[in-house]
Amino acid sequence: KGPFHISKGNLQKYLGVPKFIAEMDQEDSQIGLSTGLAWTQVGGEVLYVEATLIQGKGELIITGQLGEVMQESARAAVSYARAHLSFFGLEENFFENTDVHIHVPAGAIPKDGPSAGIAMATALISVLTNKPVNKYVAMTGEITLRGRVLPIGGLKEKALGALRAGIKTIIIPEKNMKDLTEIPANVKRKIKFLMVKNMKEVLPIAIDGYTVNEKK
Repeated sequence: KGPFHISKGNLQKYLGVPKFIAEMDQEDSQIGLSTGLAWTQVGGEVLYVEATLIQGKGELIITGQLGEVMQESARAAVSYARAHLSFFGLEENFFENTDVHIHVPAGAIPKDGPSAGIAMATALISVLTNKPVNKYVAMTGEITLRGRVLPIGGLKEKALGALRAGIKTIIIPEKNMKDLTEIPANVKRKIKFLMVKNMKEVLPIAIDGYTVNEKK
């Protein structure tokens, strides 16, 4: 019988050990690893996206139990990167003998939705440019073939999830500016929200040392 005094120190006593631990929450900034944001029925959370290149025939491999919409986002992200290879200092035939593998960890958990599009593109372009994605930057936004960043839902929940994960900057679509009014003041004091219209604005924020190195 109560009353009970619940604190951070005794929370585990009442709720037990944490059921899930973010797979990569202790990682340093890495090449090919970006941080997206997901909305779930129990709130927002970070969503890690991995990309790598392997010898092959120009195919796309997608793993992590992704739904059809999320798979389409991965295809759009890869198509954007392939259409802009010259911006990364690469030859147009770069992918003729190279496969792209995109993986979203926690493979036992189904995932879907378009909002990880810019995180997928960022992870891949990080590999193509050989520069790491800043681990303190998270992003959410749908990507188009031309690199436009389209609005998403659940920004408040995603921001709260980012705060719990120690994120310092969130990249959001410009058209989600109106949703910032719903973000609690304490979250806005601790996290910087940067609004973007396209991938050209995303990359210098998310990728450490990113510069356009267009091949002539």
